[in-house]
Amino acid sequence: MSEPQLDVRAIQPRDRHPQIFGTFESLAVGGAFILVNDHDPKPLYYHFNAERAGTFGWEYLEDGPEVWRVRISRTA
Repeated sequence: MSEPQLDVRAIQPRDRHPQIFGTFESLAVGGAFILVNDHDPKPLYYHFNAERAGTFGWEYLEDGPEVWRVRISRTA
């Protein structure tokens, strides 16, 4: 079964993090989704680390220069 993708490129920037965190919260432990973005989501990684340290996995699948794809998983 393939993991769902969340493409945030068409979402207003102010609405992206709430959408992403909502998707993460809906995951069961062991679940994951693929984030698709138009820039390196490194600030999002820091946001996750500040609020959800130890509960998520972060794996770059594609790192630009036009599209970034990150597999975000729920580990706890």
